[in-house]
Amino acid sequence: MAGFAIKRPPTAFSTSPAKGRRRPRQEDDAHLKWIRTLPCIVTGGRPVEAAHIRYADPAYGKREVGGAEKPDDRWTVPLSSALHHEQHSQAERAFWEGHAIDPCRVALALYAVTGDDEAAEIIIRSARKP
Repeated sequence: MAGFAIKRPPTAFSTSPAKGRRRPRQEDDAHLKWIRTLPCIVTGGRPVEAAHIRYADPAYGKREVGGAEKPDDRWTVPLSSALHHEQHSQAERAFWEGHAIDPCRVALALYAVTGDDEAAEIIIRSARKP
């Protein structure tokens, strides 16, 4: 009996959509509006902007986004305007490492408690550098 091979499609085991195709972006306007009411994850001050995390982190299921593509809204944290600008003006991972914050962990935790200000304040305080 001759052997046979099972052909695997090129997208098997891939976390990326097929070449040339983007996954639809998951928007959540209510979550973004709520994020903008919270204190800055770095300084604790207000006002803030909803800062999207752009880099990929497979440990959290966070995929890479293209230059003209914005991440899903669950990947946001509250940042002051100045820090938000700084986040996007350098290597983003280096920005977060410099502040000793894991933004993906914080973003997912905030998304899980959307609308709960008290829980959010605890998450943000615990994420900040001591």
